[in-house]
Amino acid sequence: MISFPNCKINIGLQVLGKREDGFHEIETVFYPVALYDALEIISSATLEFTATGLPVDGSMADNLCVKAYHLLKKDFPQLPYVKIHLHKSIPMGAGLGGGSADSAFMLNLLNNKFNLNLTTPQLINYALQLGSDCPFFIINKPCIAKGRGERLEEIEVDISKYKIVLVNPGIHVNTGWAFSQLLKQSYNEKTFIRTGKSIKQIIAQPIISWKDELLNDFELPVFNAHPQIKEIKETLYKMGALYAAMSGSGSTVFGVFNTNIDTKMFEGKNYFIKTIN
Repeated sequence: MISFPNCKINIGLQVLGKREDGFHEIETVFYPVALYDALEIISSATLEFTATGLPVDGSMADNLCVKAYHLLKKDFPQLPYVKIHLHKSIPMGAGLGGGSADSAFMLNLLNNKFNLNLTTPQLINYALQLGSDCPFFIINKPCIAKGRGERLEEIEVDISKYKIVLVNPGIHVNTGWAFSQLLKQSYNEKTFIRTGKSIKQIIAQPIISWKDELLNDFELPVFNAHPQIKEIKETLYKMGALYAAMSGSGSTVFGVFNTNIDTKMFEGKNYFIKTIN
C-alpha cells in the first residue's frame, strides 16, 4: 500500500507565550502544499526501513515512520511487521513538515491496511505523540492551529489559484534555538505581549494586505543569524510576490504569485526551488 505525504507552509506564525509544560503557545495557519514524498508499506517477516531520494538523517530507530509503527504496535500487539520504503522529495529540517507528514501518513497507512478501525480523533491523538504539527496532516486541510499546534480549526482560505514558489537554501535552523532567540530579542521570558489583530482576522482579508500584517515571529532572529534567508524573501518580493514569508522556523521561504514565475533570479545558487501550480 502506498501514499503520498504532502508538505505544508505556515501562513503567519505568532508565538503567544511559554506554557508551564515547556512548550510554547502559538497561532498559525497550516496550509497543505502539493510537494510530495512517497511512502509504501508491504507485509514482511521483520520490521525494515529503506529510503531513497533526498538524504534522510538519523538512524532507523529515530525515523518518525518507524516511531509511528511502534506507537501503534504498543496498542495493537497483533500488528504485523512491515517493510517501509520512503522516497524523500520534501527537504528535511526546512519548515515544511515533511517528517511530520510522513509519520501521520504512516499512521493512516497502517490503520487502513490492517483494518485497525481508528477514528480521526484517535489518529490525531496518536499523531500528537509524534510531534506538535503531526495532527494537522491527519486532517490535511487549511487550519488555524493553536496551542502547541494541535488545536486545529478548519478555515476557508484558498490560495490554489495562485502560484506558490518554495525556496530552500539548505540551511538547517534548529527550532529550539529559534524559540530561545525570541525570548532574548523580542519578548519577556514569562509573558509574550502582543497587540493588534489575530492571524485568523488577517487571513480573512485580501491577500494584498498580508504583506504588512501577516508576520512570522521567527523571521527576526533567523534573518539576523542567516541574512541569506532574508535575501530570499526580499528577492521574492522583487519578483512580484503578493506575499512572501518564511515557513515555520525556516529555512524555506515561500512566495505567492498571481502569474507564472521565472526563477532565474536564483540562478547560480545551490537552492532547492519548487513552483507549485
